[in-house]
Amino acid sequence: MDTEIIVVPHTHWDREWYEPFQRFRLRLVALLDEVFERMEDDPRQRFTLDGQLAAVEDYLEVRPERREQIAALVRAGRLAVGPWQILLDEFLCSGENIVRNLERGLAGSTALGGAMPVGYLPDMFGHVAQMPQILAGAGLAHACVWRGVPDRIRYHAFAWEAPDGTAIRTEYLPGGYGNAAGLMDDAALVTRRATDLVARLRAWRPDLPQDPMLAMYGADHAAPAPDAPDLLAAAGAAGVQLRLGTLSEYFVTQPATVEGLPAVRGELRSHARANILPGVISVRGHLKQAMGRAERRVERYAEPLAALWHDPSVQRFLDMAWTRLIDASCHDSVTGCGCDETAQHVAARLAEADELGRAVCDLVGARLAATVPRDGYLVFNPTPAPRTALVRLDVELPPGAVAVGLTDSAGRTTMAQLLDRAPTLLADDLVPAVELPAVLGRVHGRELYGQEITAWSVSAADATLTFGVARHGDPAFDLEDVRIALADAAGTDPWRVRIGAAPRVTVAALVDVPALGHAGVRPVPLPSPDQVTPDHPDGSGAAARATDGRTLDNGLLRVEVAEDGTLRLSTPDGLTATGVGRLVDGGDVGDSYNYAPPAADGLIDRPHAVRTVVVHDGPVVAVLQVVRDYRWPAAADIDAGSRSVTTEAVTVATRVELRAGERFARLRIEFDNRCDDHRLRLHLPLPCPARSSYAEGQFAVVERGLTAEGGGGETPLPTFPASGFVAAGDRDGSLAVLLTQPTEYELVDEGRELAVTLLRSIGMLSRNRHALRDEPAGPQLPTPRAQCRGDRSVDLAVLPFRGAWHAAGVIEATEAYRHELLGFPGTADASAALPPPVTGLTVDGRGVILTSLRDRGGRAELRVVAETPAATAAVIRAGRGIREAWRADLLGRPGDRLTVDDDGAVRLPLRAWEIATVQLDMAEPA
Repeated sequence: MDTEIIVVPHTHWDREWYEPFQRFRLRLVALLDEVFERMEDDPRQRFTLDGQLAAVEDYLEVRPERREQIAALVRAGRLAVGPWQILLDEFLCSGENIVRNLERGLAGSTALGGAMPVGYLPDMFGHVAQMPQILAGAGLAHACVWRGVPDRIRYHAFAWEAPDGTAIRTEYLPGGYGNAAGLMDDAALVTRRATDLVARLRAWRPDLPQDPMLAMYGADHAAPAPDAPDLLAAAGAAGVQLRLGTLSEYFVTQPATVEGLPAVRGELRSHARANILPGVISVRGHLKQAMGRAERRVERYAEPLAALWHDPSVQRFLDMAWTRLIDASCHDSVTGCGCDETAQHVAARLAEADELGRAVCDLVGARLAATVPRDGYLVFNPTPAPRTALVRLDVELPPGAVAVGLTDSAGRTTMAQLLDRAPTLLADDLVPAVELPAVLGRVHGRELYGQEITAWSVSAADATLTFGVARHGDPAFDLEDVRIALADAAGTDPWRVRIGAAPRVTVAALVDVPALGHAGVRPVPLPSPDQVTPDHPDGSGAAARATDGRTLDNGLLRVEVAEDGTLRLSTPDGLTATGVGRLVDGGDVGDSYNYAPPAADGLIDRPHAVRTVVVHDGPVVAVLQVVRDYRWPAAADIDAGSRSVTTEAVTVATRVELRAGERFARLRIEFDNRCDDHRLRLHLPLPCPARSSYAEGQFAVVERGLTAEGGGGETPLPTFPASGFVAAGDRDGSLAVLLTQPTEYELVDEGRELAVTLLRSIGMLSRNRHALRDEPAGPQLPTPRAQCRGDRSVDLAVLPFRGAWHAAGVIEATEAYRHELLGFPGTADASAALPPPVTGLTVDGRGVILTSLRDRGGRAELRVVAETPAATAAVIRAGRGIREAWRADLLGRPGDRLTVDDDGAVRLPLRAWEIATVQLDMAEPA
């Protein structure tokens, strides 16, 4: 019996990479023109379009007349498209981004005639732990991967298991997505090469040598041979039958079961079989920051606000935001491993996604704040649990107030700490009379200098024109009255023009806000700053204070600044971590894909000067600024393998913030990067040595050891990604670093320290010769902007804790750190009463986090994840009541009906690490 090899003609299409998107699209259009013309002329032709619908859409935007031909090819099974919208980097976007990517790709492919029913993941730089559960949740029975597969897998297929136990049959591509790329380069050698190919592929299925085998005939940005059907028909390899097929046609021949297959559980990040290029985690860090910021804005603020408090009219804005987020997640986009122009375009898309999310927040927030008096604010809580949390607001200082507080609708008052004062004198100029019309021309309606006119006066006696402005002005103001008054004082010259603003202050206060709900607050005068103290949900009653110029303390955490600028963290139960925050700067002569130290590296970890400044001394928030001065080598000498002797003076300012009621210290590290070819890391000595780390990201918390598996073509550095937090230590004492964006980390010094990468400055997309990688990862192309010169900042927080991370409140602390309260200024009449607080949606449950809340055809659809190693349950309640509830799959298709209890709650049992989607029919708003 002949062995059948299904040869899959395809192209791997990098949407943007070493050339920007539009230049690559020009080549895409030319390639697909050729492929589709061949397919029209020869029904034997087959083509698989890389598993991503974006290539089809990019093409159809230029060739819309081809749509029906493409749809006919898809319906006929000759052209395989989808299931992804775009081939993403799984570790550098959120889990929700992955789901929306798959959802869009499947929907668009189905509209064209059908999606390829395979989770095709050919070139991602490793794979996240929850991918099997995501694919299965979307109805896919197969995955197909190359990079990241561990060495112990010696079979062409394996059972890939998610942390919750969901397993999916996964095809491994030995040799990669181009393992048959050269099969038809030479017509005279097709038979010989087919024979060699069979021998290689049979080694991966020794027990089933006659089963159909998969040969991936394609490469980056290349079309198959135009006469491929004839070449295969003429090939005469003994005992081998070659036929063209799509990837879908191959998987039809494979069982969907995982029975009897070797199993791999969790993420795929082994270097054994192929390079996973881990340097992309930390290169061009501003792209990772922008991705994290935009995803949070859309996922946790804009969509929930729209779903709970608005109508579907804003959906198009949210769709546009998701288009940009998904596009930016491409595996050569947010990774930062493309040319400088590509990075610029990615940054622009992410900025637009953030702005679209902000626009939706502003629209919905303004609608809700219309019931709040204009001197007050409506405060929104983006988390599904009631919170007492800090909010910063810009308020008008009440007349005669020594201090200010915030009061709520129940009349409870909390002290507001003064952070900053706005200037009250905006202008004081002598103006010739002839120029007064120009001065009045600055008034637009009642707006002047960005505020509104509340009062004005003309004094002929001292030749003074005075305007008073505030956020809300006098509706009766008429500029013509001012002109008349000035005309009556004609002859006076020059005039003194004064513009005074109502006193405004920026304050911080702890505010009670319901779960995914809102509450109104307004400023009130206090006779003494100590009249009201902050309230804390933990009942500690301790204010945050800065003492002796080098110490912060809030009763839950004490932070002391050492002489070298590092921090000593201590908790009331005696847990201590010292030396936290040491900066270590070393050379990096690698590229965007892989870090590489110079052969003779010089590490700089000691500042030559340190000073500490008290910025705020409490009681709501206490802040120190730790300023450290360094001299870092200006660049690296690539050829000499060392850092330059020329140095640059660099000042690093670390803002250390401690809030009342919080168990973690917030850090912001800022500096002007004046150097090239280096890596800067923040070191955190652990209270106890660690044998492993725990990193949150993409719906899971993954445990990793001190080493990484090697065997391929790159040195297996144990640098790993984390998105929400990374924690390490042991049960007697650990540190968690809370994060706002995908971040690279490493356990160093045999697990005694955690090192977090703040910056990698590199100047080459890929290097032909790399000390830690055998082969180039791309063209050797200069990328001067990847040196990331200029002002840089990184935000994170540090939480000391005892016990296991899942029992120590690390998830809850991460949620609080990543999701600040959001304030909207009120617009109702100042005499209006504050509206009562309103609950949107509550989700309770040990280890249960909310990852999405959106409108789905009039229902509220929420996604929750049990980020815990033990089974748990989510209890869901809605402020306006739940009429009906259903489970749904990841694509929003309703399933089993859920019971709504007599108390209005939906109780949802969850397996450990389960991702669950629920749809709610809620009562209409009152």
